[in-house]
Amino acid sequence: MKIIQINSKETLEIRSKVLRPNLPISTCEFLGDDDEKTFHLGGYLDDKLIGVASFYSEDHDEVERYQNPYRLRGMATLDEYRGRGVGKNLLNEAFLVIKERQGGVLWCNARTNAIGFYEKLGFSVVGEEFEIEGVGPHFVMVRGL
Repeated sequence: MKIIQINSKETLEIRSKVLRPNLPISTCEFLGDDDEKTFHLGGYLDDKLIGVASFYSEDHDEVERYQNPYRLRGMATLDEYRGRGVGKNLLNEAFLVIKERQGGVLWCNARTNAIGFYEKLGFSVVGEEFEIEGVGPHFVMVRGL
């Protein structure tokens, strides 16, 4: 598997298929996708894009004690490639990139059913469960870098 930086448009098809399958693809375009500090990673297997993740320079009340926080958003792996370490590899590469950019923490709104995945990678739950309308229950999770 190969992990490389991609542009925001390359994330849309997988975001749509995995995260918002019954919604217009335009709902997969996120505010900040093309900001200067934002970066996107793609996971490739045999030259096929099978997973994506996006990282934004963004604050959150739960991480205000950290310098230069980054947010993970829109991480998705095609169903037929789940369980092969795509998400783990995307995040491990992101940790390196964020450290190079002097980032102090990575945070995300994690779907409740994905808490175990993030905990295995060193993230911790902060705060109470909350609902994202149309998407489902989430927790804020953080990992200091």
